Amino acid sequence: QVQLVESGGGLVQPGGSLRLSCAVSGINWRSYSMGWFRQAPGKQRELVATITNLEITNYAASVKGRFTASRDTAKNTLSLQMNSLKPDDTAAYYCNAENIYTQSMYWGQGTQVTVSS
Repeated sequence: QVQLVESGGGLVQPGGSLRLSCAVSGINWRSYSMGWFRQAPGKQRELVATITNLEITNYAASVKGRFTASRDTAKNTLSLQMNSLKPDDTAAYYCNAENIYTQSMYWGQGTQVTVSS
């Protein structure tokens, strides 16, 4: 059974940093593409970053150069380092896993990030 559990959200001032983590269980990393998504109130969920099964990363234009996604397969963890945070980054952030062969998708419960002075 695939389980994704996010942590690390909170309140931070503009310009600050946060590191989100996602504890991952029940997957074979070679068969999954992993991602971070976010959803602000009244807006659609949007892609933030992805890491393919071959560890190729891709970022939304709005976060490129500020956010870094990584994975540690030994610790079964997906991370998102967020620097130079802006109020527009305020959202619930979700960890995502997609099986590259079946396209089955799994989501965590989300963690809230609020950027405000």
